[in-house]
Amino acid sequence: MSEVHYLTAEGYQRMQQELEYLKTTVRQQLAQRLRAAIQQGDLSENADYIAAKEEQGFVEGRIQELEQVLRNAVIIDHAEKKANEVSIGHVVTVQEGNFPPETYHLVGPKEADPLNGRISHESPIGKALLGKKVGDEVTAETPGGTIRLKILKIE
Repeated sequence: MSEVHYLTAEGYQRMQQELEYLKTTVRQQLAQRLRAAIQQGDLSENADYIAAKEEQGFVEGRIQELEQVLRNAVIIDHAEKKANEVSIGHVVTVQEGNFPPETYHLVGPKEADPLNGRISHESPIGKALLGKKVGDEVTAETPGGTIRLKILKIE
């Protein structure tokens, strides 16, 4: 059974664009580099050839990963979800104690980017927020310790 990957529509599109770029432009560039390196002769000590083959391995691995993710993607459409209860795809504003409020976009792990406010629904804070409503207080066990957050807004 394949693992389901939750993606926003934007994340799905970004991954499709990356896949297309890797399959066309990057593969073509690598093929040219490999041809040029092969023409240099002895491949056993040809650094250009070895580097291009290693990069080709990484690129092909990324292509396979993207194809698998996109094949098993579930598009999150938060427009269909009611904003009265936190679920994947929602943007949630929370506040910890007297600190300034913070806003998080709850996404699947493949799109998570905590430094830009995109947290996975599988992260400690994401798990704590799921299913909660405005006004609820949640506790999350983070690597930095236990935090208590109050949900201020769900979009």
